[in-house]
Amino acid sequence: MSTNLNLPKQDLASLSLFSNTPPLFENPLHVGRPNIGKRDALLARLSDVLDRRWLTNDGPLVRELESRCAEFIGVKHCVAVANATLGLQIAARVLEVKGKVLVPAFTFIGTVHALSWIGLEPVFCDVLAGEHTLDPEDVLRKIEPGLAAILGVHLWGRPCRVETLQKIADTHSLPLIFDAAHALGSSLNGKRVGHFGRVEVFSLHATKIINGLEGGLVTTNDDLIAEKIRLARNYGFVGVDQVASLGINAKMNEFCAAMALTNLEAYPEFQAHNTKIHDIYTEGLSDLEGILVVPQPEEGLTNLHYFVLDIAEQSPVSRDNLYAALWAENVYARRYFRPGCHRSPPYSEIGAVPDLPVTDALSARLLQLPTGQQMTEQSARDVVQLVRLCHSRGQELGARLAG
Repeated sequence: MSTNLNLPKQDLASLSLFSNTPPLFENPLHVGRPNIGKRDALLARLSDVLDRRWLTNDGPLVRELESRCAEFIGVKHCVAVANATLGLQIAARVLEVKGKVLVPAFTFIGTVHALSWIGLEPVFCDVLAGEHTLDPEDVLRKIEPGLAAILGVHLWGRPCRVETLQKIADTHSLPLIFDAAHALGSSLNGKRVGHFGRVEVFSLHATKIINGLEGGLVTTNDDLIAEKIRLARNYGFVGVDQVASLGINAKMNEFCAAMALTNLEAYPEFQAHNTKIHDIYTEGLSDLEGILVVPQPEEGLTNLHYFVLDIAEQSPVSRDNLYAALWAENVYARRYFRPGCHRSPPYSEIGAVPDLPVTDALSARLLQLPTGQQMTEQSARDVVQLVRLCHSRGQELGARLAG
């Protein structure tokens, strides 16, 4: 848990940005600092792994994780992989995707790199202004001959417009894949994310609500797809020394599975804690002019692992000035995902940069605040106080930074 050993900052002169006063927080607060479940349970699992000397190659903890995650999600098949990047690549190969893939530009660059690395061509689409997920109308505008697939991203754990995207995919005979890196535990219409499209891919990276140090999960309700994914993650082996198909090394090891299992057991605790922090932030910041607390989806639930502010031009404090002030106080807020994948190399260097007004606007406005186990209720209130101070003196803050 974070500790605040210093007095609250009462005015701009007391901010560490403009003085020699120590940061408000002794230990930095990160967006995505790892959650860790019961340490004793983790150490017991690790000890068992060492005793068995079965460290990788479809070990018992990997198989247990797959079974328990499939039950948690309510999906037929769950395949553990070394990371979500490899999960996306294997999904694309198994679905025989070749050529162009429609993908939102407003996402982590890793989503797009995963496609490009295996020779696919991303075609960037815009996102919905209030939801930050793939805009189905822009998808329709960009469907063309030679298109191979549609890839949506459940950003901040918010489910995409799944039904609409599925209808488009079915109409045009395109596989629909979802990058669900943020969304383990999120749901739509009473069904957890993991059921949708042909395949969904989750991240168990250290920054996610349930982490396995590193790792990923690929889920599907299709028996044949699941079988092909299992083959692909282990070089295509079907026996001790028989290879049946092309594959790669995407296996999860037992230590990662041990961590992921321990954190899966703690999911209710993690989600409940995120809810408390989210409520404190929301209550403390919702009345600020020009700052919108990005709301939860009207249909469905998220794991609340991300808290997102939308800071408009009419806000007295700009997004970037608030960011600078928070960082000086060891509140390591983030500006995901600027400037958008379409404006980032190498994609910005290939042809004309597409016109994606919503992505460009969100890239310039959004700010994410720390959540997770590191946060106490008091530290969340202290972050609220900092934001409110900067907001109330926004013009002066801007003038000082400009001077």
